[in-house]
Amino acid sequence: MLGSVPLFSSLSKPQVRRIAETAKERSYKAGDVIVRHGEKGIGFYLVLAGEAKVERAGQLVATLGPGQFFGEMALLDEQPRSADVRAGSAVRCLVLSAWEFWAAVGDEPEVLRTLLKETVRRIRTDKAALSE
Repeated sequence: MLGSVPLFSSLSKPQVRRIAETAKERSYKAGDVIVRHGEKGIGFYLVLAGEAKVERAGQLVATLGPGQFFGEMALLDEQPRSADVRAGSAVRCLVLSAWEFWAAVGDEPEVLRTLLKETVRRIRTDKAALSE
């Protein structure tokens, strides 16, 4: 599933495998907070099963299902989270910590270029949605 994520889809199978080997699977019960707005971002989450709700200032801004992800900016800068993400149902996520990710791909410019392109695309999409 990781290889189908836009963030990693243009990478080779060995590159995706190297990234996947650093990931951990985590499970959350319905209602659990997965990440909190303002807390230090330490990694990327890929929803494997279930539904995650993204909220800003108490307002639902997105519902994420299997194959969708959040936290890609934390791979780049480890800055505070920009939203709360809560389990809308039982959720399983694949979690990539920033330090494990960089250890696996820090010398791979293709991975870095792909990560930046997808992050910029998501920022532009979010910015357009905010202006409407």
